Amino acid sequence: MNFTNIILQALGGLGLFLFGMKLMSDGLQKVAGDRLRAFLEAVSNKRLVGCVVGALVTAVVQSSSVTTVTMVGFVNAGLMNLTQAVGVILGANVGTTITAQLIAFKISDIALPAIFVGVAISFFAKRRKWRYVGEIILGFGLLFYGMELMKNGFKPLRTHPDFISFFTKFDANSTGGILLCVLTGTVLTVLVQSSSATVGITMALASQGLLNLPGSVALILGDNIGTTVTAQLAAIGSNIHARRVAMAHTIFNVFGVLYIVVLFNPFVGLVSWITSSVMGAGGAEAVVAGEKPNISRYIANAHTLFNVVNCVVFLFLMPILVKASIKLTFGKEPDTVLQDMGRPIHLDYKFVDNPSVALTMAREETVRMGRLAQVMYRDVTEVMFNRKLENLARWKQSEEALDNLQKAITDFLVQVSQGSITDTESREINSLLRMVNNIERVGDATENLAELTEEMVENKLELAERGMEDYRTMRNKVGRFLEMVVTATSERNRDIMEVAQTMEDEIDFMREEMRDDYLTRLRSGVCTVDPGLVFVDMLTNFEKVGDYCYNVAQAVAGLR
Repeated sequence: MNFTNIILQALGGLGLFLFGMKLMSDGLQKVAGDRLRAFLEAVSNKRLVGCVVGALVTAVVQSSSVTTVTMVGFVNAGLMNLTQAVGVILGANVGTTITAQLIAFKISDIALPAIFVGVAISFFAKRRKWRYVGEIILGFGLLFYGMELMKNGFKPLRTHPDFISFFTKFDANSTGGILLCVLTGTVLTVLVQSSSATVGITMALASQGLLNLPGSVALILGDNIGTTVTAQLAAIGSNIHARRVAMAHTIFNVFGVLYIVVLFNPFVGLVSWITSSVMGAGGAEAVVAGEKPNISRYIANAHTLFNVVNCVVFLFLMPILVKASIKLTFGKEPDTVLQDMGRPIHLDYKFVDNPSVALTMAREETVRMGRLAQVMYRDVTEVMFNRKLENLARWKQSEEALDNLQKAITDFLVQVSQGSITDTESREINSLLRMVNNIERVGDATENLAELTEEMVENKLELAERGMEDYRTMRNKVGRFLEMVVTATSERNRDIMEVAQTMEDEIDFMREEMRDDYLTRLRSGVCTVDPGLVFVDMLTNFEKVGDYCYNVAQAVAGLR
Protein backbone atom coordinates (compact mmCIF):
# COMPACT_ATOMS: atom_id res chain seq x y z
CA MET A 1 0.00 0.00 0.00
CA ASN A 2 1.50 3.32 -1.14
CA PHE A 3 0.68 5.78 1.64
CA THR A 4 2.25 8.67 -0.29
CA ASN A 5 -0.22 8.21 -3.13
CA ILE A 6 -3.11 7.92 -0.69
CA ILE A 7 -2.17 11.17 1.06
CA LEU A 8 -1.53 13.07 -2.17
CA GLN A 9 -4.76 11.88 -3.75
CA ALA A 10 -6.80 12.74 -0.65
CA LEU A 11 -5.19 16.17 -0.28
CA GLY A 12 -5.44 16.85 -4.01
CA GLY A 13 -9.09 15.90 -3.95
CA LEU A 14 -9.66 18.18 -0.97
CA GLY A 15 -7.87 21.03 -2.75
CA LEU A 16 -10.02 20.61 -5.86
CA PHE A 17 -13.14 20.38 -3.69
CA LEU A 18 -12.29 23.66 -1.88
CA PHE A 19 -11.28 25.40 -5.12
CA GLY A 20 -14.49 24.26 -6.79
CA MET A 21 -16.51 25.54 -3.83
CA LYS A 22 -14.81 28.94 -4.05
CA LEU A 23 -15.22 29.21 -7.83
CA MET A 24 -18.89 28.28 -7.63
CA SER A 25 -19.55 30.64 -4.71
CA ASP A 26 -17.68 33.57 -6.30
CA GLY A 27 -19.41 33.02 -9.64
CA LEU A 28 -22.84 32.90 -8.04
CA GLN A 29 -22.14 36.12 -6.12
CA LYS A 30 -20.98 37.89 -9.29
CA VAL A 31 -24.01 36.76 -11.29
CA ALA A 32 -26.37 37.83 -8.52
CA GLY A 33 -24.51 41.15 -8.14
CA ASP A 34 -26.20 43.95 -6.20
CA ARG A 35 -29.44 41.99 -5.90
CA LEU A 36 -28.06 39.88 -3.03
CA ARG A 37 -26.74 42.95 -1.20
CA ALA A 38 -30.05 44.78 -1.63
CA PHE A 39 -31.84 41.63 -0.46
CA LEU A 40 -29.78 41.49 2.73
CA GLU A 41 -30.07 45.24 3.38
CA ALA A 42 -33.87 44.99 3.14
CA VAL A 43 -34.06 42.70 6.19
CA SER A 44 -36.65 43.93 8.68
CA ASN A 45 -36.78 43.44 12.45
CA LYS A 46 -39.08 40.44 11.98
CA ARG A 47 -36.95 37.46 12.95
CA LEU A 48 -38.70 35.03 10.58
CA VAL A 49 -38.14 37.35 7.59
CA GLY A 50 -34.44 37.64 8.43
CA CYS A 51 -34.16 33.89 8.80
CA VAL A 52 -35.76 33.20 5.42
CA VAL A 53 -33.55 35.83 3.74
CA GLY A 54 -30.43 34.31 5.31
CA ALA A 55 -31.39 30.82 4.15
CA LEU A 56 -32.15 31.94 0.58
CA VAL A 57 -29.02 34.07 0.17
CA THR A 58 -26.76 31.34 1.59
CA ALA A 59 -28.38 28.72 -0.63
CA VAL A 60 -27.50 30.93 -3.61
CA VAL A 61 -23.91 31.81 -2.67
CA GLN A 62 -23.26 28.31 -1.27
CA SER A 63 -21.38 29.61 1.76
CA SER A 64 -22.64 30.40 5.24
CA SER A 65 -19.26 31.98 6.00
CA VAL A 66 -19.85 34.58 3.25
CA THR A 67 -23.27 35.45 4.69
CA THR A 68 -22.01 35.53 8.28
CA VAL A 69 -18.97 37.67 7.44
CA THR A 70 -21.25 39.98 5.43
CA MET A 71 -23.49 40.38 8.48
CA VAL A 72 -20.47 41.24 10.63
CA GLY A 73 -19.50 43.85 8.04
CA PHE A 74 -23.02 45.31 7.81
CA VAL A 75 -23.33 45.62 11.60
CA ASN A 76 -19.83 47.13 11.77
CA ALA A 77 -20.93 49.68 9.17
CA GLY A 78 -24.11 50.50 11.09
CA LEU A 79 -26.42 49.12 8.36
CA MET A 80 -28.06 46.53 10.59
CA ASN A 81 -28.74 46.07 14.26
CA LEU A 82 -27.84 42.94 16.20
CA THR A 83 -31.33 41.40 16.11
CA GLN A 84 -31.57 41.73 12.32
CA ALA A 85 -28.14 40.19 11.77
CA VAL A 86 -28.78 37.26 14.14
CA GLY A 87 -32.00 36.44 12.29
CA VAL A 88 -30.11 36.27 8.99
CA ILE A 89 -27.36 34.09 10.49
CA LEU A 90 -29.93 31.60 11.84
CA GLY A 91 -31.19 31.18 8.30
CA ALA A 92 -27.67 31.05 6.86
CA ASN A 93 -26.95 27.91 8.87
CA VAL A 94 -29.93 26.23 7.19
CA GLY A 95 -29.05 27.51 3.72
CA THR A 96 -25.50 26.16 3.86
CA THR A 97 -26.78 22.58 4.19
CA ILE A 98 -27.83 22.73 0.52
CA THR A 99 -24.17 22.02 -0.32
CA ALA A 100 -24.21 18.80 1.70
CA GLN A 101 -27.44 17.70 0.00
CA LEU A 102 -25.87 18.48 -3.37
CA ILE A 103 -22.69 16.45 -2.86
CA ALA A 104 -24.71 13.50 -1.53
CA PHE A 105 -26.03 12.91 -5.06
CA LYS A 106 -24.19 10.30 -7.14
CA ILE A 107 -23.41 12.57 -10.08
CA SER A 108 -19.62 12.34 -10.20
CA ASP A 109 -19.91 11.01 -13.78
CA ILE A 110 -20.78 14.50 -15.03
CA ALA A 111 -17.88 16.16 -13.16
CA LEU A 112 -15.39 16.04 -16.04
CA PRO A 113 -17.93 17.16 -18.70
CA ALA A 114 -18.91 20.03 -16.37
CA ILE A 115 -15.24 21.04 -16.06
CA PHE A 116 -14.90 21.04 -19.86
CA VAL A 117 -18.08 23.09 -20.36
CA GLY A 118 -17.13 25.52 -17.59
CA VAL A 119 -13.63 26.11 -19.01
CA ALA A 120 -15.01 26.54 -22.55
CA ILE A 121 -17.55 29.15 -21.44
CA SER A 122 -15.02 30.96 -19.23
CA PHE A 123 -12.46 31.15 -22.05
CA PHE A 124 -14.63 31.89 -25.06
CA ALA A 125 -17.69 33.78 -23.79
CA LYS A 126 -17.58 37.46 -24.77
CA ARG A 127 -19.98 38.76 -22.14
CA ARG A 128 -18.62 38.92 -18.62
CA LYS A 129 -21.82 37.52 -17.08
CA TRP A 130 -21.52 34.37 -19.20
CA ARG A 131 -17.91 33.99 -18.07
CA TYR A 132 -19.23 34.04 -14.48
CA VAL A 133 -21.70 31.30 -15.43
CA GLY A 134 -18.73 29.36 -16.76
CA GLU A 135 -17.01 29.76 -13.38
CA ILE A 136 -20.09 28.35 -11.65
CA ILE A 137 -20.18 25.26 -13.91
CA LEU A 138 -16.41 24.80 -13.61
CA GLY A 139 -16.63 25.07 -9.81
CA PHE A 140 -19.48 22.54 -9.79
CA GLY A 141 -17.40 20.07 -11.79
CA LEU A 142 -14.26 20.54 -9.70
CA LEU A 143 -16.26 20.09 -6.49
CA PHE A 144 -17.58 16.67 -7.57
CA TYR A 145 -14.30 15.61 -9.15
CA GLY A 146 -12.47 16.53 -5.93
CA MET A 147 -15.04 14.54 -3.95
CA GLU A 148 -14.48 11.49 -6.17
CA LEU A 149 -10.69 11.82 -5.80
CA MET A 150 -11.00 11.91 -2.00
CA LYS A 151 -13.21 8.81 -2.00
CA ASN A 152 -10.78 6.93 -4.25
CA GLY A 153 -7.85 8.11 -2.14
CA PHE A 154 -9.42 6.68 1.01
CA LYS A 155 -10.46 3.41 -0.70
CA PRO A 156 -7.24 1.42 0.08
CA LEU A 157 -7.57 2.30 3.78
CA ARG A 158 -10.78 0.32 4.24
CA THR A 159 -8.87 -2.97 4.35
CA HIS A 160 -5.84 -1.78 6.32
CA PRO A 161 -6.03 -3.12 9.93
CA ASP A 162 -4.22 -0.13 11.50
CA PHE A 163 -6.61 2.39 9.95
CA ILE A 164 -9.62 0.25 10.77
CA SER A 165 -8.41 0.18 14.37
CA PHE A 166 -7.88 3.97 14.33
CA PHE A 167 -11.32 4.78 12.97
CA THR A 168 -13.06 2.47 15.43
CA LYS A 169 -12.15 5.12 18.04
CA PHE A 170 -14.68 7.38 16.29
CA ASP A 171 -17.49 5.25 17.59
CA ALA A 172 -20.31 7.37 18.95
CA ASN A 173 -21.79 4.62 21.13
CA SER A 174 -20.55 6.35 24.29
CA THR A 175 -20.48 9.95 25.53
CA GLY A 176 -16.68 9.95 25.30
CA GLY A 177 -16.82 8.71 21.72
CA ILE A 178 -19.39 11.36 20.76
CA LEU A 179 -17.30 14.15 22.29
CA LEU A 180 -14.14 12.87 20.54
CA CYS A 181 -15.92 12.97 17.20
CA VAL A 182 -17.33 16.46 17.91
CA LEU A 183 -13.85 17.72 18.85
CA THR A 184 -12.30 16.17 15.73
CA GLY A 185 -14.96 17.73 13.49
CA THR A 186 -14.39 21.12 15.13
CA VAL A 187 -10.61 21.02 14.66
CA LEU A 188 -10.88 19.78 11.08
CA THR A 189 -13.30 22.60 10.14
CA VAL A 190 -11.06 25.20 11.78
CA LEU A 191 -8.11 23.89 9.75
CA VAL A 192 -9.82 23.81 6.34
CA GLN A 193 -12.04 26.87 7.05
CA SER A 194 -15.01 25.25 5.35
CA SER A 195 -17.85 23.31 6.95
CA SER A 196 -18.80 21.91 3.53
CA ALA A 197 -15.28 20.50 3.13
CA THR A 198 -15.60 18.71 6.49
CA VAL A 199 -18.93 17.29 5.38
CA GLY A 200 -17.28 16.13 2.13
CA ILE A 201 -14.39 14.47 3.97
CA THR A 202 -16.83 12.75 6.35
CA MET A 203 -18.90 11.45 3.43
CA ALA A 204 -15.78 10.19 1.67
CA LEU A 205 -14.58 8.31 4.76
CA ALA A 206 -18.03 6.93 5.58
CA SER A 207 -18.68 5.75 2.01
CA GLN A 208 -15.49 3.65 2.20
CA GLY A 209 -16.69 2.03 5.41
CA LEU A 210 -14.20 3.82 7.67
CA LEU A 211 -16.95 5.59 9.64
CA ASN A 212 -20.40 4.46 10.72
CA LEU A 213 -23.48 6.70 10.78
CA PRO A 214 -23.35 7.75 14.49
CA GLY A 215 -19.64 8.64 14.22
CA SER A 216 -20.30 10.62 11.02
CA VAL A 217 -23.19 12.54 12.63
CA ALA A 218 -21.01 13.43 15.62
CA LEU A 219 -18.27 14.71 13.29
CA ILE A 220 -20.87 16.87 11.52
CA LEU A 221 -21.91 18.35 14.88
CA GLY A 222 -18.29 19.38 15.46
CA ASP A 223 -18.21 20.93 12.00
CA ASN A 224 -20.98 23.32 13.10
CA ILE A 225 -18.83 24.56 15.99
CA GLY A 226 -15.69 24.90 13.86
CA THR A 227 -17.43 27.11 11.30
CA THR A 228 -18.01 29.82 13.95
CA VAL A 229 -14.27 30.58 13.95
CA THR A 230 -14.59 32.32 10.56
CA ALA A 231 -17.02 34.89 11.97
CA GLN A 232 -14.86 35.38 15.06
CA LEU A 233 -11.82 36.10 12.88
CA ALA A 234 -13.84 38.55 10.75
CA ALA A 235 -14.95 40.40 13.89
CA ILE A 236 -11.39 41.01 15.17
CA GLY A 237 -10.75 44.74 15.13
CA SER A 238 -14.42 45.55 14.45
CA ASN A 239 -16.67 47.51 16.77
CA ILE A 240 -18.44 45.87 19.69
CA HIS A 241 -21.70 45.46 17.76
CA ALA A 242 -19.98 43.38 15.05
CA ARG A 243 -18.26 41.26 17.71
CA ARG A 244 -21.67 40.59 19.25
CA VAL A 245 -22.87 39.17 15.92
CA ALA A 246 -19.94 36.73 15.88
CA MET A 247 -20.63 35.83 19.53
CA ALA A 248 -24.31 35.16 18.78
CA HIS A 249 -23.26 32.85 15.94
CA THR A 250 -20.94 30.95 18.30
CA ILE A 251 -23.54 30.66 21.10
CA PHE A 252 -26.18 29.48 18.65
CA ASN A 253 -24.03 26.67 17.25
CA VAL A 254 -22.32 25.58 20.47
CA PHE A 255 -25.54 25.32 22.48
CA GLY A 256 -27.25 23.58 19.57
CA VAL A 257 -24.54 20.94 19.52
CA LEU A 258 -24.73 20.51 23.32
CA TYR A 259 -28.42 19.67 23.46
CA ILE A 260 -28.18 17.40 20.40
CA VAL A 261 -25.31 15.53 22.12
CA VAL A 262 -27.62 14.99 25.10
CA LEU A 263 -30.33 13.71 22.73
CA PHE A 264 -27.85 12.04 20.40
CA ASN A 265 -29.39 8.59 20.00
CA PRO A 266 -32.96 9.85 19.42
CA PHE A 267 -31.56 12.37 16.91
CA VAL A 268 -29.68 9.69 14.95
CA GLY A 269 -32.82 7.54 15.04
CA LEU A 270 -34.89 10.42 13.64
CA VAL A 271 -32.38 10.95 10.84
CA SER A 272 -32.48 7.24 9.99
CA TRP A 273 -36.30 7.18 10.00
CA ILE A 274 -36.63 10.25 7.76
CA THR A 275 -34.02 9.01 5.30
CA SER A 276 -35.13 5.39 5.06
CA SER A 277 -38.89 5.49 5.71
CA VAL A 278 -39.85 8.94 4.39
CA MET A 279 -37.29 9.34 1.57
CA GLY A 280 -37.06 5.63 0.73
CA ALA A 281 -33.27 5.41 0.80
CA GLY A 282 -31.50 2.11 1.45
CA GLY A 283 -29.87 1.29 4.79
CA ALA A 284 -27.08 3.56 5.96
CA GLU A 285 -24.71 0.67 6.69
CA ALA A 286 -25.59 -1.36 3.58
CA VAL A 287 -22.43 -2.36 1.66
CA VAL A 288 -22.33 -2.70 -2.12
CA ALA A 289 -19.04 -3.56 -3.88
CA GLY A 290 -17.11 -2.69 -0.72
CA GLU A 291 -18.72 0.76 -0.34
CA LYS A 292 -21.66 2.27 1.52
CA PRO A 293 -23.63 3.95 -1.28
CA ASN A 294 -26.43 5.35 0.88
CA ILE A 295 -24.66 6.78 3.91
CA SER A 296 -23.87 10.15 2.28
CA ARG A 297 -27.60 10.97 2.13
CA TYR A 298 -27.98 10.11 5.82
CA ILE A 299 -25.06 12.43 6.67
CA ALA A 300 -26.49 15.25 4.54
CA ASN A 301 -29.89 14.85 6.20
CA ALA A 302 -28.30 14.89 9.66
CA HIS A 303 -26.55 18.16 8.77
CA THR A 304 -29.79 19.70 7.48
CA LEU A 305 -31.98 18.42 10.32
CA PHE A 306 -29.60 19.71 13.01
CA ASN A 307 -29.56 23.20 11.55
CA VAL A 308 -33.32 23.33 10.91
CA VAL A 309 -34.12 22.19 14.47
CA ASN A 310 -31.55 24.58 15.94
CA CYS A 311 -32.91 27.45 13.84
CA VAL A 312 -36.50 26.84 15.00
CA VAL A 313 -35.43 26.60 18.65
CA PHE A 314 -33.45 29.84 18.59
CA LEU A 315 -36.08 31.72 16.59
CA PHE A 316 -38.21 31.44 19.72
CA LEU A 317 -35.23 32.11 21.99
CA MET A 318 -33.80 35.00 19.95
CA PRO A 319 -34.29 37.70 22.63
CA ILE A 320 -32.33 35.50 25.06
CA LEU A 321 -29.67 34.82 22.41
CA VAL A 322 -29.24 38.54 21.72
CA LYS A 323 -28.98 39.36 25.45
CA ALA A 324 -26.45 36.55 25.98
CA SER A 325 -24.27 37.77 23.11
CA ILE A 326 -24.30 41.29 24.58
CA LYS A 327 -23.37 40.00 28.04
CA LEU A 328 -20.58 37.74 26.82
CA THR A 329 -18.93 40.27 24.49
CA PHE A 330 -16.42 42.37 26.37
CA GLY A 331 -15.71 45.98 25.42
CA LYS A 332 -17.07 49.48 25.81
CA GLU A 333 -19.87 51.04 23.81
CA PRO A 334 -18.46 53.46 21.20
CA ASP A 335 -18.56 57.10 22.31
CA THR A 336 -19.92 58.87 19.25
CA VAL A 337 -19.67 62.30 20.89
CA LEU A 338 -15.92 62.10 21.32
CA GLN A 339 -15.36 60.28 18.05
CA ASP A 340 -12.97 61.97 15.64
CA MET A 341 -15.03 63.39 12.78
CA GLY A 342 -12.32 62.75 10.22
CA ARG A 343 -11.81 59.10 11.13
CA PRO A 344 -13.88 56.73 8.98
CA ILE A 345 -16.16 54.58 11.11
CA HIS A 346 -17.75 52.40 8.42
CA LEU A 347 -14.70 51.29 6.43
CA ASP A 348 -13.03 47.98 7.24
CA TYR A 349 -10.15 46.79 5.04
CA LYS A 350 -10.86 43.16 5.93
CA PHE A 351 -13.77 43.35 3.49
CA VAL A 352 -12.01 44.81 0.41
CA ASP A 353 -12.08 41.33 -1.16
CA ASN A 354 -15.86 41.22 -0.68
CA PRO A 355 -17.10 44.03 -2.97
CA SER A 356 -20.72 43.58 -1.92
CA VAL A 357 -19.90 44.51 1.68
CA ALA A 358 -17.08 46.94 0.87
CA LEU A 359 -19.19 49.12 -1.44
CA THR A 360 -21.99 49.25 1.11
CA MET A 361 -19.47 50.42 3.69
CA ALA A 362 -18.06 53.04 1.29
CA ARG A 363 -21.55 54.38 0.53
CA GLU A 364 -22.38 54.67 4.22
CA GLU A 365 -19.12 56.54 4.83
CA THR A 366 -19.92 58.81 1.85
CA VAL A 367 -23.35 59.56 3.32
CA ARG A 368 -21.69 60.30 6.66
CA MET A 369 -19.29 62.65 4.86
CA GLY A 370 -22.26 64.35 3.21
CA ARG A 371 -24.00 64.83 6.58
CA LEU A 372 -20.81 66.37 7.96
CA ALA A 373 -20.75 68.78 4.99
CA GLN A 374 -24.38 69.66 5.75
CA VAL A 375 -23.57 70.46 9.39
CA MET A 376 -20.59 72.55 8.33
CA TYR A 377 -22.71 74.46 5.79
CA ARG A 378 -25.51 75.08 8.30
CA ASP A 379 -23.20 76.27 11.08
CA VAL A 380 -21.21 78.60 8.80
CA THR A 381 -24.16 80.20 7.03
CA GLU A 382 -26.08 80.70 10.30
CA VAL A 383 -23.45 83.17 11.58
CA MET A 384 -24.68 85.88 9.21
CA PHE A 385 -27.87 86.00 11.29
CA ASN A 386 -26.54 85.69 14.85
CA ARG A 387 -23.13 87.41 14.22
CA LYS A 388 -21.43 85.01 16.70
CA LEU A 389 -17.90 84.35 15.49
CA GLU A 390 -17.40 81.57 18.06
CA ASN A 391 -19.85 79.50 16.02
CA LEU A 392 -17.31 79.57 13.18
CA ALA A 393 -14.68 77.93 15.34
CA ARG A 394 -15.39 74.41 14.06
CA TRP A 395 -15.27 75.07 10.32
CA LYS A 396 -11.52 74.36 10.06
CA GLN A 397 -11.95 71.10 11.94
CA SER A 398 -14.87 70.17 9.71
CA GLU A 399 -12.93 70.99 6.53
CA GLU A 400 -9.97 68.88 7.69
CA ALA A 401 -12.36 66.05 8.52
CA LEU A 402 -13.86 66.20 5.01
CA ASP A 403 -10.36 66.12 3.49
CA ASN A 404 -9.42 63.10 5.61
CA LEU A 405 -12.63 61.25 4.75
CA GLN A 406 -12.15 61.96 1.05
CA LYS A 407 -8.68 60.42 1.17
CA ALA A 408 -9.78 57.45 3.29
CA ILE A 409 -12.80 56.59 1.10
CA THR A 410 -10.79 57.05 -2.10
CA ASP A 411 -7.97 54.78 -0.87
CA PHE A 412 -10.54 52.19 0.23
CA LEU A 413 -12.35 52.23 -3.13
CA VAL A 414 -9.07 51.99 -5.06
CA GLN A 415 -8.21 48.81 -3.15
CA VAL A 416 -11.66 47.37 -3.85
CA SER A 417 -11.28 48.18 -7.56
CA GLN A 418 -8.04 46.19 -7.72
CA GLY A 419 -9.87 42.99 -6.83
CA SER A 420 -12.29 40.85 -8.83
CA ILE A 421 -15.31 43.09 -9.47
CA THR A 422 -18.23 43.14 -11.89
CA ASP A 423 -19.02 45.91 -14.40
CA THR A 424 -21.83 47.09 -12.13
CA GLU A 425 -19.48 47.28 -9.16
CA SER A 426 -16.90 49.15 -11.25
CA ARG A 427 -19.51 51.75 -12.21
CA GLU A 428 -20.58 52.10 -8.58
CA ILE A 429 -16.97 52.70 -7.53
CA ASN A 430 -16.65 55.47 -10.13
CA SER A 431 -19.91 57.03 -8.96
CA LEU A 432 -18.85 56.95 -5.31
CA LEU A 433 -15.49 58.54 -6.16
CA ARG A 434 -17.31 61.35 -7.97
CA MET A 435 -19.65 61.84 -5.00
CA VAL A 436 -16.79 61.96 -2.53
CA ASN A 437 -14.78 64.46 -4.57
CA ASN A 438 -17.73 66.80 -4.99
CA ILE A 439 -18.74 66.62 -1.33
CA GLU A 440 -15.18 67.64 -0.45
CA ARG A 441 -15.55 70.59 -2.86
CA VAL A 442 -18.74 71.58 -1.02
CA GLY A 443 -16.51 71.84 2.06
CA ASP A 444 -14.05 74.05 0.14
CA ALA A 445 -16.83 76.41 -0.99
CA THR A 446 -18.24 76.49 2.55
CA GLU A 447 -14.75 77.34 3.80
CA ASN A 448 -14.80 80.36 1.46
CA LEU A 449 -18.20 81.34 2.87
CA ALA A 450 -16.79 81.08 6.40
CA GLU A 451 -13.90 83.41 5.56
CA LEU A 452 -16.23 85.91 3.88
CA THR A 453 -18.61 85.80 6.86
CA GLU A 454 -15.70 86.33 9.24
CA GLU A 455 -14.67 89.37 7.22
CA MET A 456 -18.19 90.78 7.42
CA VAL A 457 -18.49 90.33 11.19
CA GLU A 458 -14.96 91.47 12.13
CA ASN A 459 -15.24 94.62 10.01
CA LYS A 460 -18.79 95.27 11.23
CA LEU A 461 -20.14 95.23 7.69
CA GLU A 462 -23.91 94.97 7.36
CA LEU A 463 -26.04 94.01 4.39
CA ALA A 464 -29.11 96.07 3.61
CA GLU A 465 -32.50 94.53 4.37
CA ARG A 466 -32.97 93.38 0.75
CA GLY A 467 -29.46 91.91 0.74
CA MET A 468 -30.21 89.88 3.89
CA GLU A 469 -33.44 88.61 2.33
CA ASP A 470 -31.53 87.49 -0.77
CA TYR A 471 -28.85 85.86 1.41
CA ARG A 472 -31.48 83.93 3.37
CA THR A 473 -33.28 82.81 0.20
CA MET A 474 -30.09 81.63 -1.48
CA ARG A 475 -28.78 79.97 1.68
CA ASN A 476 -32.01 78.00 2.20
CA LYS A 477 -32.26 76.99 -1.46
CA VAL A 478 -28.72 75.64 -1.59
CA GLY A 479 -29.17 73.96 1.80
CA ARG A 480 -32.26 72.10 0.53
CA PHE A 481 -30.32 71.00 -2.57
CA LEU A 482 -27.50 69.64 -0.39
CA GLU A 483 -29.98 67.82 1.85
CA MET A 484 -31.70 66.31 -1.18
CA VAL A 485 -28.55 64.86 -2.77
CA VAL A 486 -27.21 63.44 0.50
CA THR A 487 -30.56 61.76 1.17
CA ALA A 488 -30.65 60.44 -2.41
CA THR A 489 -27.15 59.01 -1.91
CA SER A 490 -28.33 57.20 1.21
CA GLU A 491 -31.52 55.90 -0.40
CA ARG A 492 -29.92 55.23 -3.82
CA ASN A 493 -32.63 57.27 -5.48
CA ARG A 494 -31.69 57.26 -9.16
CA ASP A 495 -34.77 59.29 -10.17
CA ILE A 496 -33.24 62.51 -8.90
CA MET A 497 -32.11 64.31 -12.04
CA GLU A 498 -35.33 66.12 -12.97
CA VAL A 499 -35.55 67.82 -9.56
CA ALA A 500 -31.77 68.35 -9.45
CA GLN A 501 -31.77 70.05 -12.85
CA THR A 502 -34.60 72.36 -11.76
CA MET A 503 -32.82 73.33 -8.54
CA GLU A 504 -29.50 73.87 -10.34
CA ASP A 505 -31.17 76.17 -12.90
CA GLU A 506 -33.01 78.08 -10.17
CA ILE A 507 -29.79 78.65 -8.17
CA ASP A 508 -27.95 79.87 -11.28
CA PHE A 509 -30.84 82.22 -12.11
CA MET A 510 -31.05 83.50 -8.51
CA ARG A 511 -27.34 84.24 -8.47
CA GLU A 512 -27.53 86.37 -11.64
CA GLU A 513 -30.74 88.09 -10.54
CA MET A 514 -29.43 88.89 -7.04
CA ARG A 515 -26.13 90.14 -8.46
CA ASP A 516 -27.94 92.44 -10.90
CA ASP A 517 -30.25 93.68 -8.14
CA TYR A 518 -27.22 94.53 -5.99
CA LEU A 519 -25.63 96.52 -8.81
CA THR A 520 -28.89 98.39 -9.31
CA ARG A 521 -29.11 99.20 -5.59
CA LEU A 522 -25.44 100.24 -5.57
CA ARG A 523 -26.01 102.71 -8.42
CA SER A 524 -29.05 104.13 -6.64
CA GLY A 525 -27.10 104.52 -3.36
CA VAL A 526 -29.31 102.10 -1.39
CA CYS A 527 -26.35 99.92 -0.40
CA THR A 528 -22.61 100.45 0.06
CA VAL A 529 -19.66 99.01 -1.83
CA ASP A 530 -17.75 96.98 0.77
CA PRO A 531 -20.50 94.69 2.10
CA GLY A 532 -21.90 94.41 -1.43
CA LEU A 533 -18.64 93.08 -2.85
CA VAL A 534 -18.47 90.47 -0.10
CA PHE A 535 -22.10 89.58 -0.83
CA VAL A 536 -21.34 89.02 -4.53
CA ASP A 537 -18.49 86.67 -3.57
CA MET A 538 -20.88 84.82 -1.26
CA LEU A 539 -23.36 84.37 -4.11
CA THR A 540 -20.57 82.93 -6.26
CA ASN A 541 -19.72 80.35 -3.58
CA PHE A 542 -23.38 79.47 -3.01
CA GLU A 543 -23.64 78.83 -6.73
CA LYS A 544 -20.52 76.63 -6.58
CA VAL A 545 -22.11 74.53 -3.83
CA GLY A 546 -25.13 74.12 -6.10
CA ASP A 547 -22.87 72.98 -8.94
CA TYR A 548 -21.19 70.38 -6.73
CA CYS A 549 -24.58 69.15 -5.51
CA TYR A 550 -25.63 68.74 -9.15
CA ASN A 551 -22.49 66.66 -9.81
CA VAL A 552 -23.35 64.43 -6.85
CA ALA A 553 -26.87 64.02 -8.21
CA GLN A 554 -25.45 62.89 -11.57
CA ALA A 555 -23.31 60.30 -9.78
CA VAL A 556 -26.29 59.05 -7.76
CA ALA A 557 -28.32 58.71 -10.97
CA GLY A 558 -25.45 56.77 -12.56
CA LEU A 559 -24.97 59.27 -15.37
CA ARG A 560 -21.29 59.96 -14.69
